[in-house]
Amino acid sequence: MRHNTFYSPGTAAPQLGVSPLSWVNEVLHHLGAGTTAEQCLREAAQAGFQGVELSRLFPRDADALNLLLGQHDLQLISGWYDGFLTERSVEAELEAVQQHATLLSRGGAKVMVYGECGWMAENALDIPLRQRRLLPADRLEAYAERLSRFAEALLRNYGLQLAFHHHLMMTTETFDEIALLLNACSPDVGLLLDTGHACAAGFSYPLLIDAFADRICHIHLKDVRADRLQQARASDWTFNQAVLNGLFCVPGDGDVDFAPLSRFIAERGYSGWLVVEAEQDPAIAPPLETVTRAQRYVARHILPQESLA
Repeated sequence: MRHNTFYSPGTAAPQLGVSPLSWVNEVLHHLGAGTTAEQCLREAAQAGFQGVELSRLFPRDADALNLLLGQHDLQLISGWYDGFLTERSVEAELEAVQQHATLLSRGGAKVMVYGECGWMAENALDIPLRQRRLLPADRLEAYAERLSRFAEALLRNYGLQLAFHHHLMMTTETFDEIALLLNACSPDVGLLLDTGHACAAGFSYPLLIDAFADRICHIHLKDVRADRLQQARASDWTFNQAVLNGLFCVPGDGDVDFAPLSRFIAERGYSGWLVVEAEQDPAIAPPLETVTRAQRYVARHILPQESLA
């Protein structure tokens, strides 16, 4: 099995970044309307972060993006990619990803966040959570084979490790679904550990650490408000309704226990990115105040203390 370069005893400390989702939503465009890239990056740097993930706020020209990030002394961490390997060939996916992967690579990113958007309902984020469309079991093996070949080509062609994002309403939401897929994939397929999506899907994220520590190459630090999750399930909210009603929040504002993650980072020497991420309405959760509070929480409760020396 290929060794994951994002953790090894004795390596550098993990880097702490933030997602622009605290400033502007990628799907619900009215959230953060009028926000500029300059505001997002200035406040991310002011809050003490080292990098940001890609956003619709940012230019898609590598030179322009690198210049903009450099003005705020921030690094490009990664960027979400809408994948459709449940439905199309590896060759078609490699053609579709070319521009995005080139931008990430030229920006210095080492991982690409892969979200499987195939097979899900067209309006998946606007239908009740319990009505998720499941990937048939007889399609799993072929999908895993395509995902593996795509991940290998992504690493070979662009120097990017694929970070598979388990996600509500997509093909892999539950622990069993994630495990079945990853166990069928080659070691080239890395795992994005998202604490919030695990909690909201009804399982404890340490299960992923126990089963797939070698694959974890990217971490999203998302918190969940337990009362909102209970209401979301009881009232059959859609994903977007759950976002608007405050299901997700930054670390320390919800009910996720981050102690197991802190132990994983310290004991296994994880040295990839930790990304504070929460889909929230910036009018309710002012970005600078919110992410500054999150940065302090992560520094005190999640990062190994020796990394702060």
